[in-house]
Amino acid sequence: MTAATDSLVVTDLRVEFDGFVAVGGVSFDAHPGEVRFLIGPNGAGKTTCIDAITGLSKGSGSVKLGDQELLGKAVNKIVRLGVGRTFQTATVFEQLSVLQNLDIAAGLHRSSFSLLRARRGVDPAIERALEETGLSGERETPAGILSHGQKQWLEIGMMLVQEPRALLLDEPVAGMSQDERTATGELLQRIAQRRIVLVVEHDMDFMRRYASRVTVLHQGKVLSEGTVAQVQADPKVQEVYLGTAGAATTAAMLVVADAGADETTAVTDADADVALSQGTGA
Repeated sequence: MTAATDSLVVTDLRVEFDGFVAVGGVSFDAHPGEVRFLIGPNGAGKTTCIDAITGLSKGSGSVKLGDQELLGKAVNKIVRLGVGRTFQTATVFEQLSVLQNLDIAAGLHRSSFSLLRARRGVDPAIERALEETGLSGERETPAGILSHGQKQWLEIGMMLVQEPRALLLDEPVAGMSQDERTATGELLQRIAQRRIVLVVEHDMDFMRRYASRVTVLHQGKVLSEGTVAQVQADPKVQEVYLGTAGAATTAAMLVVADAGADETTAVTDADADVALSQGTGA
């Protein structure tokens, strides 16, 4: 069991927009040492949960990082408490080099005096981020000419140099090649050894390969929670994603999870992704 001081604990989180309940009483937790996934159909409330945790949306209930309550705090204060967040589209300074991007991000926690003072060499936190993200060989490369995957890794690196306790990622592998998805999954596993990693994702193959635990949201509520195998075997998840006609596909998904058959994976991934994209809710 991970110490509570190292955990992100969400309890009865509610988010409403003009009377519309986008998130209706969601509870889950995340700990260092696991890659935690939030999945669900479009409109299930996944990104809204992340927005509430990071202060971008107003919510009620409780969100604690260790013993610190996050709800009600400003975005910048939540960042300073150790919560980093990436978005579906990487936000980097495209005219600047990889190293310059990381140096700007590292300056968040430096005093005004230290920012003005000339620095010798590269901050050790930046060197660690370059190594961890696999961008050491790209330090002088302008961010604008990096591949899509490399830009995502740079944004993750810009979070890492701030030494976050929790890293929240919104669809980090969208648009990536297979090799980039694999490298990203391995990166998240490395990061999760020392930090909380919470991932919102639609890529079902990526989820199956790298999730430690999964929470499934549907219409703003928790539908199911557990390991990948437990969630895929849950009749409620099968009904929401696949309907009564999806029993054979569900069985095949379980075979894939156990046996890793490449040809079956290609078929079931497509079925699962279609089910996700067609899900209803708000």
